[in-house]
Amino acid sequence: MHLARFPRVRLFPAPTPLERLHNLTHRLGGPQIWVKRDDCTVVATGGNKVRKLEWLIGEALAQGASHIVTQGAIQSNHVRQTAAIARKFGMTCTALLEHRFDTDDRDYLSSGNVLLDRLFGCRIEYRPAGLDMNAEAEKRGSELRADGETVYVIPGGGSNSVGALGYVSCAQELMQQADEIGLRIDRIVTATGSAGTQAGLVVGLEGTNANVPVLGIGVRLPREPQEEKVYLLTVATASRLGIKASIAREAVVANCDYVGAGYGVPTKGMGEAVRMMAEEEGILLDPVYSGKAMAGLIDLIRKGTFARDETIVFLHTGGAAGLFGYNTFFDRAE
Repeated sequence: MHLARFPRVRLFPAPTPLERLHNLTHRLGGPQIWVKRDDCTVVATGGNKVRKLEWLIGEALAQGASHIVTQGAIQSNHVRQTAAIARKFGMTCTALLEHRFDTDDRDYLSSGNVLLDRLFGCRIEYRPAGLDMNAEAEKRGSELRADGETVYVIPGGGSNSVGALGYVSCAQELMQQADEIGLRIDRIVTATGSAGTQAGLVVGLEGTNANVPVLGIGVRLPREPQEEKVYLLTVATASRLGIKASIAREAVVANCDYVGAGYGVPTKGMGEAVRMMAEEEGILLDPVYSGKAMAGLIDLIRKGTFARDETIVFLHTGGAAGLFGYNTFFDRAE
């Protein structure tokens, strides 16, 4: 896979750390847990979207764009990172924020990522729940083009076959790190939502014959539609790269038992996972993605799903800024 064929901007020092979680492993009694620290991608407090945006902004600049339009939930990590990177390259950013669930919690509506969006000069517009938000972003982009703007529209989560290249690259980076230290990886676990992270990992690992499965822990959809969403993006990403051999449908696996009442709605398991990771390893998870993914991993370990001698790499997608939008939840959970 020759990724240098595609436009890219470099946004953070790579590779991100690969660390063993000694204390968490001991507390849970195995398997051996490592973490790939994609919360350390530097820009705007970091997170997995920075990898995707290297390729998306690269393409936007190649097309002469000066205005980025994107979308996400109120406490969107993706919008925060997109807004910051747009400013870094002198671009305007318009973000459509969706009220995905009803709340009048002031912290959720105005703190955390929303505060940072405003500091980055993002033009925020709000939308009610239930709309096709990518279609709304495309519509807003068309309106701005009609006004003479040169617009590049980025889908939610940066998840298309361009953005997924970031996690094709990450898969290559991770396997090189593992090879250098003699670490045999049995499984990668990460959050799966808009699909780009998991799809990119699957393509990158399959394309290099790594023989390492990826388990996505869902944060929004039920299992069947989530797996289908990821698989379709996997196929599109492989096609963009010119990978001729088909990727098996069975390579895409999602466990969506830890979503709870819905996207962004906190769960008891997420609260426990955030506190456990903070107390045991001094690492902050986020309440929407990495927190629920870790909650799933912890529960599956307790259920004996994995062998004690397995080595699991948890890909940390970042998002700690979102914790400030959930202050009320963590106060109540004390």
